[in-house]
Amino acid sequence: MSLTQQAQRVCCSCKQSLGRPVVAVSSRRVRNKQLGCAVTAAPQEGLSYKAAGVDIDAGDELVKRIQKLNPTIGGFSGLVPFGDSYLVAGTDGVGTKLKLAFDMNKHDTVGIDLVAMSVNDIITSGAQPLFFLDYYATGALDVDAAEQVIKGIVDGCKQSGCQLLGGETAEMPGFYQKGEYDLAGFAVGAVKQDKVITGKTIKAGDVVLGMASSGVHSNGFSLVRKVLEVANVSLHDAAPWGGDRSAGAALLEPTVIYVKRVMALHEQVGLKGLVHITGGGMTENIPRVIPKGLGVNISTRAWQVPPMFQWLQQAGNISDAEMRRTFNCGVGMVVVVDPSQVAAAKAVDAGLFELGVVVEGSGVSYV
Repeated sequence: MSLTQQAQRVCCSCKQSLGRPVVAVSSRRVRNKQLGCAVTAAPQEGLSYKAAGVDIDAGDELVKRIQKLNPTIGGFSGLVPFGDSYLVAGTDGVGTKLKLAFDMNKHDTVGIDLVAMSVNDIITSGAQPLFFLDYYATGALDVDAAEQVIKGIVDGCKQSGCQLLGGETAEMPGFYQKGEYDLAGFAVGAVKQDKVITGKTIKAGDVVLGMASSGVHSNGFSLVRKVLEVANVSLHDAAPWGGDRSAGAALLEPTVIYVKRVMALHEQVGLKGLVHITGGGMTENIPRVIPKGLGVNISTRAWQVPPMFQWLQQAGNISDAEMRRTFNCGVGMVVVVDPSQVAAAKAVDAGLFELGVVVEGSGVSYV
């Protein structure tokens, strides 16, 4: 039964949990920004992220090699002691979602995405974001477009409760296509050392809760764009999965910023583990915070996969495993709590829904 028939996920090989805060912990993830290939006919075989130009396995291999140079790398963010606290830092970009902004000539939301991708990473350690820096690079500066991008960044910082401290604008003639730019963001937060979320206390029987995404967020757009080409759908066409917006407007819906929700939960309930569902989906990201010897059982009926993802799978003939490894499929953040705290957590955040339970074993299975 496919994702278009029932909300479910499957297990993949478990990754070792990395990046525990001891003295200083670094973070590094790899995102391939390949723009993908044009497709003119419906695929005889299912589309994949790799066929769209993004090789997750190659990125994983690079991280493994980097870990040989610095074994502490691998968490969602990096931590360094600072008095009785940790400073927590993360960096990310928006990826090829920017191509949609260029084509739609709509630049006021990708700045929110930029902030979200970094702050959502550092809050997995329990850190409150303090400040944000941006890097904006383009071939020839379009002041109006750049202003709209920065307005989005300011909006994202307000949602996160942090300050836009500064940034860099780089004009690089001949390096980018006309009308295009790239973005990178850098967030720094802080958390008391006795409040750090490490995942170390997670045990069998703990409950896994989910927070809904707003859509594709900022991962998997090389595959999204390839599906649109295969299906001959323009960004300006009505969204084929329904709703009253164009496909482009719906896909540009900004990434949810979970900062205030997570901070309230951690302060009032206490969280054992947090997982930002980005590239790799729940398939690869959940095992990053689960201790060795433990796995997670996820209920296939816990949530309804949004119509957007159902359409992408059907139009691209994408396998369930590929969908789950590429997209969030409707779940943007995962929370692990003690079973005694489930009711209290739901009282604080009515948007939480139960996904499953921590069990003895490894990896993620679906029941």
